[in-house]
Amino acid sequence: MQFDVWSKGLATLEADCLVVGVFEDGELAEEAKTLDTAAGGRIGKIVARGDFPGKTGETLLIGDLDGVKASRVMLVGLGSQKNYNRKIFRKALGATVSALNRTRIANVAFAVARPSFTELDDYYFGRVIAEVVGNTLYKINDLKSAKKGKPPALETVTAGPVRGAGATAAKRGLVQGAAIAAAAKVQRDLANLPGNVCTPIYLADQAKALGKAQPSVKVTVLDEAGIKKEKMGCFLAVSQGSAEPPRFIVMEYKGPKAPKAPIVLVGKGITFDTGGISLKDPGAMDEMKFDMSGSAAVMAALTLVSSLRLPLHVVGLIAAAENMPSSRAVKPGDIVTSASGQTVEILNTDAEGRLVLCDALHYARRFEPACIVDLATLTGACVVALGAHHSGCMSNDDALARELVAAGLRADDRTWHLPVTEEYADQLKSNFADMANIGGREGGALTAAAFLGKFTQGMKWAHLDIAGVAYQGGANKGSTGRPTPMLADFLIHRAGAVK
Repeated sequence: MQFDVWSKGLATLEADCLVVGVFEDGELAEEAKTLDTAAGGRIGKIVARGDFPGKTGETLLIGDLDGVKASRVMLVGLGSQKNYNRKIFRKALGATVSALNRTRIANVAFAVARPSFTELDDYYFGRVIAEVVGNTLYKINDLKSAKKGKPPALETVTAGPVRGAGATAAKRGLVQGAAIAAAAKVQRDLANLPGNVCTPIYLADQAKALGKAQPSVKVTVLDEAGIKKEKMGCFLAVSQGSAEPPRFIVMEYKGPKAPKAPIVLVGKGITFDTGGISLKDPGAMDEMKFDMSGSAAVMAALTLVSSLRLPLHVVGLIAAAENMPSSRAVKPGDIVTSASGQTVEILNTDAEGRLVLCDALHYARRFEPACIVDLATLTGACVVALGAHHSGCMSNDDALARELVAAGLRADDRTWHLPVTEEYADQLKSNFADMANIGGREGGALTAAAFLGKFTQGMKWAHLDIAGVAYQGGANKGSTGRPTPMLADFLIHRAGAVK
């Protein structure tokens, strides 16, 4: 896919299709008015007679307008003008790309009115265009035996108008937006695979493939013997019930002029979660193949930073295992010793994500990180609290939490700052070990974070509970690619690569 910007001469642009916006009240957006004038008022007549109401996401394809060089014009509804914002802009773009994908149009020029400049500046305008195009054209990597459909015909996208110095910022946004969409595809492709394909060994092989494709990424994989040498007793307790051996994956990227202290990203890599002996209800258990979404997001992030050659030092850590019930599986009441030396009483084997993460977080200490961000589909409690709209952000450093919240707002991939104070850690007290792995029903997402916090003392750390946002069920079942956009924005801003 090729992206570029245009600045003037909308009616004279050579394209298979021009896309302009129309508001619900029949008001043509500015670029639509310009095109309407060149076409002798034909667009205005179509709208005036009620053929196109302009509701959000509606589209209408018009062919061969006199005075317009493009062979087609597509109208897209922008809804109420007074309520028009960046969210609706994204929705209109997505609807347009979906409609274009049902044609064989190869070259499109977007002239969709954007919200105010403060809401969508030139950089983010370009980035949103490329992100939405890439995400909308994503095809799920199904394993159906039927013949695959034709690939998308769309090859070239231009966006505008962007004038003067804004063109440089918009082009940078287009490049980075395309890279974010490509990274999100990495996450979605991995998460959508079934558990019998995407095993811990498969994840490790994909990390090695990334290292081969991107020489700037060094990959090290610890097998079960290597994990034992690191004394990761909590991690091994989770994996011991499965015939699939665990893998601990270390990916390290050093960009040009990168600082010494890295950003460490830690991903939960439970490739399938039955709950173990604390077996889950069977309804929707198939969705537990998505329980490795945090690890997929880490792999996506390493793909992003290496493809953009960001001046960052980033380490990705993935603890990959299956959580299965068997005669060898860990039992409620068992006590295990973590890599940090702290002992954990396992009261619920379905609270396994925090067990693999705690050993990975301890491993991160050796890198003397600038900060650590872990990503995990960790708790149903977070879904109850925030639904599918926000991920949960818990941190021992308010500045880091604010940084992630701001990145989520800019990326339209929002996270919400939740508390992780000492009261929640008190709920984890055990009569038999240093701590228990659960703290009761109340504040379940927060006690899970408090558990992880016991392994991150002295380091700047944030935990992202992505259980509600990483995938969706029902008729549209599949990975969403979140929180890759937020994580990408966080990294891009850390690199100073926006300006």
